[in-house]
Amino acid sequence: MIQTLFGSSDEKPEKEKRSFFDRMKQAVTRTRENLAERIDEVVSFHKEIDRDTLDDLEATLIAADLGTTTTREVLQKMREKVDRKQIGDVGELKRVLKDELLAILTTAAEKPVKSVDGEPEVILVVGVNGTGKTTTIGKLANHFRAQGKTVLLAAADTFRAAAIEQLEIWGSRTGTEVIKTKAGGDPSAVLFDALQAAKARKMDYVIVDTAGRLHNKANLMAELEKMYRTAQRIIPGAPHETLLVMDATTGQNGLQQARVFTEAAGVTGIVLTKLDGTAKGGVVVAISRELGLPVRFVGVGEKQGDLLPFNPNDFVESLFA
Repeated sequence: MIQTLFGSSDEKPEKEKRSFFDRMKQAVTRTRENLAERIDEVVSFHKEIDRDTLDDLEATLIAADLGTTTTREVLQKMREKVDRKQIGDVGELKRVLKDELLAILTTAAEKPVKSVDGEPEVILVVGVNGTGKTTTIGKLANHFRAQGKTVLLAAADTFRAAAIEQLEIWGSRTGTEVIKTKAGGDPSAVLFDALQAAKARKMDYVIVDTAGRLHNKANLMAELEKMYRTAQRIIPGAPHETLLVMDATTGQNGLQQARVFTEAAGVTGIVLTKLDGTAKGGVVVAISRELGLPVRFVGVGEKQGDLLPFNPNDFVESLFA
């Protein structure tokens, strides 16, 4: 199932776990510098850590893109500890903050994944054009193939002519076949052909690109519902996972887009791209808290292997390393 396919970092060899942590640490460098330096500045202005210190900390967390709702929730819990004299210095302040952020991320990450019998496993990928959706699909194919799995790509974003060509380029790079039709064709027909081919060949995964339009929610919902019906005719209960690709640099604007897609598309997990390009990586926490969705992967570069399975503990430790 998806949870085993994405893997747990606890199952990886120590050397590989270290490599993943080092890459995550590098990816959040800008966020870490922004967050850690500001926390130190805030604390330096106060003789002791009290409620005033935490009031000043609020702007720091919002600047890191935790969002207003998440920031206030975290600070309320920290204020309770300050009142009980459980936070006495900057080290303890950071430790408590780490614990609160990790609790939010872990709660979302432990959300049960839908159990679907039948193969291949179907991953529907949705998202606004420009977030790196097609690139992410190519990286996902590379990730699964590196695990020795067989993958088929379905070019069901038929409304943007370049999308089919871009997916074919990634298919070529990763050695993954792409099932397609002409531009403007029926997305559900592409999905049907891909699933039939994958079942006949006993493939492990079908990753489906979908149209990245958001200007008309009704059209988006109708199209996705038709694709769901098509998938379920061949594999009852499919898709196994619906991943939303978000651009980390868009921050709270991206979060609003995510709300719409979550309502329309039944999103089950997030892939956050361009995490290495922003100082506002706190949006990972906002996603988990405000959408109640786990972050499955993060994009940390442009290469095929620059997609990391998300680990809450590694992420939080990286922010304060």
